[in-house]
Amino acid sequence: MSNATTVEELLDGCDRVETRGELETRLREGKPLTVKLGLDPTSADLHIGHAVVLHKLQQFVEAGHKVVLLIGDFTARIGDPTGRNELRPPLSSEDIEANMQTYAQQAGKVLDMDRITLEYNSKWLSPLSMADLLRLLSQITVAQMLERDDFRSRHGAGTPISLHEFLYPVAQAYDSIALRADVELGGNDQLFNLLMGRHYQRHVGQREQVCMTLPLLEGLDGVEKMSKSKGNYVGLTEPAEQQFGKLMRIGDRMIARYARLGAFYSETEAGRLAEGLREGRLHPMTEKKRVAEDIVARYHGRQAARAAREFFERTVQRRELPSENIPQMRLGGAKRVSQVIVAAGFAESKRAAERLISGNGVKVDGILVEDPNAQWTAAAPAILSVGSRKFVRVLPNEE
Repeated sequence: MSNATTVEELLDGCDRVETRGELETRLREGKPLTVKLGLDPTSADLHIGHAVVLHKLQQFVEAGHKVVLLIGDFTARIGDPTGRNELRPPLSSEDIEANMQTYAQQAGKVLDMDRITLEYNSKWLSPLSMADLLRLLSQITVAQMLERDDFRSRHGAGTPISLHEFLYPVAQAYDSIALRADVELGGNDQLFNLLMGRHYQRHVGQREQVCMTLPLLEGLDGVEKMSKSKGNYVGLTEPAEQQFGKLMRIGDRMIARYARLGAFYSETEAGRLAEGLREGRLHPMTEKKRVAEDIVARYHGRQAARAAREFFERTVQRRELPSENIPQMRLGGAKRVSQVIVAAGFAESKRAAERLISGNGVKVDGILVEDPNAQWTAAAPAILSVGSRKFVRVLPNEE
C-alpha cells in the first residue's frame, strides 16, 4: 500500500465524513481498505457529475487500496428514491441490461479499470430468501426510515410511498455487508443510504464502514443536479467539441464551481479564481474557456481539448465556417430545430428532419442536437449545420 497519499488528500473535497477518526485509525493499521462505490444503471450514460466521486475513488486506487466499483443491477430494479418527490417506477430488466453495457468503459475515462474490482449486486441480493428479507427488515423501523428527508417530506405532503422504496437503502446496506466495506463513497444526497450500511454492519458484528460524501455538481443550467433526464449534462464519452461547446453554456457564477468539481482545481486555486471573477480582475469568457479546456483534456487529452477550443472560437465566436457565403434566413414561425431544418430546405419533412437529428447530424453553433423534439432556443443569430456541408445562419425575427 502506498504511503504517498495522505489523509488530507483523501478527504480533500469531501463535505461529510463519518468518521475521520475511524479512517485515520484504519490507515495507521497499514492494511489495504475495501473501498466501495455503487452506481445504478438508471441511464445509458455517465457524466462529469459522476466523475466527482469517481475521481475520489481513483485516489484510493492510487493509494493502494482494494477499490470496488459496484454496479447496482439489482437495486436499479427498485429505483433509488433519493431526492424524489414522487414514486419512481422500477426499470425493466431490458433497460438495466442495456444501460450496463458501457458503464465500465465510461468509468474507465476516470478510473484505472485494471486495478478496479467490478461487482454486480445481483450476485448476493438475488439469492436472498423471504426469511432473509424479513430478518433484514426487522432490524430497521418505519420511524427510522421517515427520518430521511425525501420520505419525510413525501409522507407529510400525502404523496404515496411504496413499500418497495424502503427496500432500497436496506439493499444498499446489504451490499456493504457482502463486500465487508471499510469505506463507502457517494454524493451528498446518499448520506442516509451510506449510514444505513453502518447500521446493518453493526448488526452482523462487522466493523462499521467510514462514509464519505462529495458535493453534487449542478448541471449546465446551474440549478438542478446534473442529469441526462434534465438535459443539463456533459457525458464522459461525448466528443471533445461537444463537451467543450456544452461547457460554454454555464453561467459565469458557475465557473469556479466547475473548476473545483469538474476540472479538479485545488480549493485554493478555485477560491482564487472565484475572487478574481468577483473583483473583475479576471474576464469570465477567458476563464470559462480555460476551465472548459481543462475539463475536456481529462477525457480526450490536451491536444484534442485545445482543438475543441479553437473549433468553438472559430465557428461560434468568430462565425468562421468551412463554407463561403453562408445563406441567412429568419426564424419565422419555427419553434423546433426540426422545423428550422425543414424551413432551411435541408429536409423534406419534419419526420425526415427528426431522423437527421437522431443520426447525430445536426448542430446549432457547433453543439450537437440530441433530442429530435428540441426547441429552438437561440435568441441571437445562430449557425445551423446539417452534416458537414449544409450551413445556414438563422436570424431571430425582427420586432
